[in-house]
Amino acid sequence: MKVLLTGRTGFVGSAVLAALTARGHRVTALVRSEGSARTVEAAGATAVVADLTDTAALAALLEDADAAVHTAAASDGTSPAIDASVVDAVLATFDGTARPFVHTSGIWVYGSGDAIAEDSPLDPPAIVAWRLPIEERLLAAEARGRVVASVVVPGIVYGHGAGIPGIVAGAPRGEGPDGASLTLVGSGTQRWATVHVDDLAELYVLAVEQGLTGRLLGAAGDSVSVVDLTRAASRAAGLGGAVGPESDDATRERLGAPFADALLLDQGVADVTRSLALGWNPRRPSLVEELETGSYAPAASPR
Repeated sequence: MKVLLTGRTGFVGSAVLAALTARGHRVTALVRSEGSARTVEAAGATAVVADLTDTAALAALLEDADAAVHTAAASDGTSPAIDASVVDAVLATFDGTARPFVHTSGIWVYGSGDAIAEDSPLDPPAIVAWRLPIEERLLAAEARGRVVASVVVPGIVYGHGAGIPGIVAGAPRGEGPDGASLTLVGSGTQRWATVHVDDLAELYVLAVEQGLTGRLLGAAGDSVSVVDLTRAASRAAGLGGAVGPESDDATRERLGAPFADALLLDQGVADVTRSLALGWNPRRPSLVEELETGSYAPAASPR
């Protein structure tokens, strides 16, 4: 298939490109600069420098695609405009066709919950609340039979020493009666639903190839507490698993309130039926195992 991909130079997008090309798909990746274009071409894809907020230009590029995958995210606050533009272009171009479109969301849209499933109610914190009207417009068009569209909802993505888990590995060191410890995000009792980036990429490929619609929850295994994650990082740092809590307000001060409020969500995942029905089989090491290797640098991004 000829697949149009956004976000190839990002953490998720680069893994999706590798997974698509490994399956023999021909990928055209939309990038923002000539430097990124060279990186894409070295990875075996065709690169097109494009403005993702230009709906008309995107629609013209989509005309020549058999499928499209949108993983692009911006660190400059333009992600809402980008997502809206991409969905507008897809609705204008893929309307009435069988060409699949795979959109990207994130686990935080569900808010806190003990048994999150793909059809659970949505209750996003402020940092991702903008996603809902865009996704609902896309899924409403899918429900009316206008487009073949799915929304992949990744857990907290990890792998290759990158992603949000750098917050855990790079946590400040505190002092306790028995020596140094790593500072938790809040109390640490909250659970995070997680997924390895390479497992997640395989879910995108399956969604493209099989054209399943609706939300696809990309979370692997049981949700894990932040205490357990931080203990693993503490062992890797030679601190013997020692950790120490901080107040929610202290976490908000340290990380910024919008980001902290998302990290403080308690998310237990109960059901990923649609994803598993595609034949998805996440098999990479768990986040606890990865943190214990000490491979994570003390840095992270909200997506």
